[in-house]
Amino acid sequence: MRLQESGEMYLETIFVLSKTKPQVRAIDIAEHLHYSKPSVSRAVGILKNGGFISVDDSGFITLTTSGKNVAKKIYERHTVISSFLTLIGVNPETAKDDACKIEHVISDDTFKALKNHLNQNK
Repeated sequence: MRLQESGEMYLETIFVLSKTKPQVRAIDIAEHLHYSKPSVSRAVGILKNGGFISVDDSGFITLTTSGKNVAKKIYERHTVISSFLTLIGVNPETAKDDACKIEHVISDDTFKALKNHLNQNK
């Protein structure tokens, strides 16, 4: 199943939340993204059916191996792109917002080159 940008955002959000919360619930995602509960519920169902997350009887959401792989990839893209934009003089808040948009459309080759360039200039 090929994920849309919104699916990637949800997985990244679950990944980020799981770093600070012992359990992630749909309400946590809704609050973090400022989305409605019905929108999150729909997305959770799609991600669950796609095999990217599992939801237990208590409503706690866990990334599957494939979900975690996607989430880590998007999160790495976000942090690297944001760092690069900040390094070249973009305001950190703007860099963060722009990275959220770029991370979903940048090619693997371009991201790899950007990451290598950033690592060489540290």
